[in-house]
Amino acid sequence: MSNYLSQSWLIDRRHALKALGSFISLPLLECMVPRQAAAAEAVTATPRRSAFIYLANGVHSLNYQITKGGKDYQFSRSLMPLEKHRQSITPISGLHHPGSLSHHHNCINIWLTGGKLGPSDKNTISVDQKMAEITAQHTRYPSLEVAITQESLAWTADGVRLPAMRRCSEIFASMFEEPKGGIAAQRRALRRKGSVLDDNLAEVRRMEKKMGSQDKGRMDQYLTSVREAEIRTRRADAWLDTPLPTISDTDRQRTNRDIADTKAGDYFRTVYDLMVLAFQTDVTRVATFSLGGEGQAISIPEIGITESRHQLSHHGGDQGYMEKLTNYDTFAIEQYSYFLSRLEETKDLNGKSLLGSTMSLFGSGMSYGHSHGNANLPLVFAGGSDLGLKHGQHLDFNAAAPNFQGYSLGADGGLTTAHYQVCSRPVNSDAHMSNLLLLMAQRMGVETDKFGDSNKVIAI
Repeated sequence: MSNYLSQSWLIDRRHALKALGSFISLPLLECMVPRQAAAAEAVTATPRRSAFIYLANGVHSLNYQITKGGKDYQFSRSLMPLEKHRQSITPISGLHHPGSLSHHHNCINIWLTGGKLGPSDKNTISVDQKMAEITAQHTRYPSLEVAITQESLAWTADGVRLPAMRRCSEIFASMFEEPKGGIAAQRRALRRKGSVLDDNLAEVRRMEKKMGSQDKGRMDQYLTSVREAEIRTRRADAWLDTPLPTISDTDRQRTNRDIADTKAGDYFRTVYDLMVLAFQTDVTRVATFSLGGEGQAISIPEIGITESRHQLSHHGGDQGYMEKLTNYDTFAIEQYSYFLSRLEETKDLNGKSLLGSTMSLFGSGMSYGHSHGNANLPLVFAGGSDLGLKHGQHLDFNAAAPNFQGYSLGADGGLTTAHYQVCSRPVNSDAHMSNLLLLMAQRMGVETDKFGDSNKVIAI
């Protein structure tokens, strides 16, 4: 140990930037490890990352559902694009959020929080932001929020939703472009913004003395937003003197562009490329990507789908709509498979695959949209082998329930109805999705034995 401590450091591993009276740790850099111990340090200090991808309105469950648990399961039609990643993924059946049952389209709001959706309920922190509390000290940005339509998946500890970015060029510029007008101009702008926030806060405090309880509740939400903005403003100021990552021409051309709405696949893949680039350069370690909300998920004309996803999900038994919905599901999963492939082929700081240090969750807060089933959520958990996760099986919590009679995917109307009942009412009442979110939080280094409405941690 004494030899290790006596070695010279290229940069002190505890070096911090100082600005506005605050301190912020630098990201993990190769020059922060002892010259003679670089390899060992890189292995032990590999960043942990997580990505969350949301698909609105559930899926066409009859073509999505895997019917056999364990390792020798067969991929369903919709999940077939993930077959090449069998050893790196765990399809999961039977989980649900108790707080979203019967609340239908609002299920996106608590997909990552495990909160409740009653009229008097306030949302809680999303798991990505719980992770960001741990990882933010190392990265330029605590997290990345992207949504092709509507709002982000991320919620603060006070139940305020974080804003989302949409345009790929905007996302790229926020992470990898020098500020317009130079660093000095950007610092002046940030400090003006900070001053405005402080003035607003002082004015609100004076107004609060004259408010009723309901107005104070609304004002609390506003103040939370102000505090979040203030924190991010100070962080941005503190990082201005840290050089931006060097981006190759290939990566720049691939990601620094805007894409027409009619090219959904190109847009999805470009956002996934941006997420990989953000993880690879350690700009952030937590990202969320919503493919659209329940009321406004886009159509995909490039594969012949001109209807919205919401419209297709209310198929009413129409064979044409069900086929299109299946094609939409398969298309979205193909793009997710691309994301996993990009993570797999991209090298981390330690020379290993980025997929090994990155957990990813793909899924929906609804099982199917036809009559709004919020049980048996479609979920695919992937990556994180370097974090101790072991994949390669279909994890089926429905099958663990003594009263489960199978999935009944036949064409007969009665059998189909039986399957939809599985998707509407939990077969296994103890199988909370928050148990999976708890597992992910713990593997990211969050020290907790509880998240949302979890009742135990899932073993994978």
